[in-house]
Amino acid sequence: MANTIEGATGTWEYVIGLEVHAQIISKSKLFSGASTEFGADPNAQVSPIDAGMPGMLPVINMTCIEQAVRTGLALNGTINTHSVFDRKNYFYPDLPQGYQISQYKQPVVSEGSLTIDMEDGETRDIGIERLHVEQDAGKSLHDQDPASSYVDLNRSGIGLMEIVSKPELRSPEEAGAYVRKLRSILRYVGTCDGNMQEGSLRVDANVSVRKPGGELGTRCEIKNLNSMRFMQRAIEYEAMRQIDVLEAGGDVDQETRLFDVNRGETRSMRSKEEAHDYRYFPDPDLLPLRLEQAWVDGIGETLPELPDAKKDRFMAEFSLSAYDAGVLVAEQENAAFYEEVAEGRDKKLAANWVISELFGQLNKAGKSVDESPVSAAAMGELLDLIADGTISGRTAKDVFTDMFETGKAAGVIVEEKGLKQVSDTGAIEAVIDEVMAREDAKVAEYRGGKDKLFGFFVGQVMKASGGKANPKVVNELLRKKLDG
Repeated sequence: MANTIEGATGTWEYVIGLEVHAQIISKSKLFSGASTEFGADPNAQVSPIDAGMPGMLPVINMTCIEQAVRTGLALNGTINTHSVFDRKNYFYPDLPQGYQISQYKQPVVSEGSLTIDMEDGETRDIGIERLHVEQDAGKSLHDQDPASSYVDLNRSGIGLMEIVSKPELRSPEEAGAYVRKLRSILRYVGTCDGNMQEGSLRVDANVSVRKPGGELGTRCEIKNLNSMRFMQRAIEYEAMRQIDVLEAGGDVDQETRLFDVNRGETRSMRSKEEAHDYRYFPDPDLLPLRLEQAWVDGIGETLPELPDAKKDRFMAEFSLSAYDAGVLVAEQENAAFYEEVAEGRDKKLAANWVISELFGQLNKAGKSVDESPVSAAAMGELLDLIADGTISGRTAKDVFTDMFETGKAAGVIVEEKGLKQVSDTGAIEAVIDEVMAREDAKVAEYRGGKDKLFGFFVGQVMKASGGKANPKVVNELLRKKLDG
């Protein structure tokens, strides 16, 4: 997908900014001690504060603040040691306080950045405007009764990080790369599990179009996108819709829209509120948040090696391509698995096997690397059998399939099925002689100058040996015999 769109009047450019709502990993909510565990019965995890009972006062859960600071540091952001919680006055039917406690002018994190990795190997830095902490709303249930709606307040008060990018993304693919990278970093630092199916990560996309390099156009916000694929489809549709409006001589209305996944289109939800519509003011029940710099520095010292640094190390120390390194570091568990397999072995061979064979089998089975029936140690043993010539690379693929299905060790499968590679020159010469006698016409063609037939003879010998002949020995002996 290109970064531009061809309309009837010429070329247009995407301008995309994303607001990602990431649920903070914390056992209790942002301002109460109620549990945040997923899957509880409706309204089983609601404190009087979450229910908006009169006289109840919020108390800041500092674990949530620590998680926000940790995320801000991982995003190269500025940690503001003085920040303020505000009341955002907006009616949410499932937030009984009548307002949302959020941060407005003084967020806990500002001015960060994130590097996105595109499939063609290009990278680009995207600015992050702010990260602020706020409480989530509950959930309205409209499908429980034909005449009534119900409210589940289990999510009410759960801590969220709203991470706002600058409008620097230039295609739906870049938007997808941004969310994938952000999700990866959040999971590396352990501040959000990134589970979009459970609502832990939701995206609002601000989309506008303009002529390349021109003034920014009027943007529309598409709310609550909980899938990478739907987000990209929604952005594509919305940009094309705006172009159609502008090219017909109309104006784009600033509004909030929803994406209908069944019809593949965005629909108007409401006119877009401006900040003054929310009548923000500092929450009188919460003092300004003041952080000690030493406390912030201490959090920074506990950050793990992040994806970009790990990718650079894999490329420098292991001579991996940018693509291979990027695939391996996308998930922390995958990178750890690879490093264990590669320890003391050929790094490139290990990368090829983890990316192609292991990830391929895991994708088919719908499993993560943590659920892999083949451990890193078992996969390392398989690579050792290739390295010492016990089995060929081709045979190893069949052995790996057996390992994945049965959980057996590579050595056991090789012994049980008699798959040891044959390197005995006498035995291989006998097979070559048999093949050459059978294919005497092709031997004549080869000796007459048709060199490309060499591959045909290699294949025939390997087939006749049941795939067990050592390919290196086959090539050497076959060349000698054919060239006579």
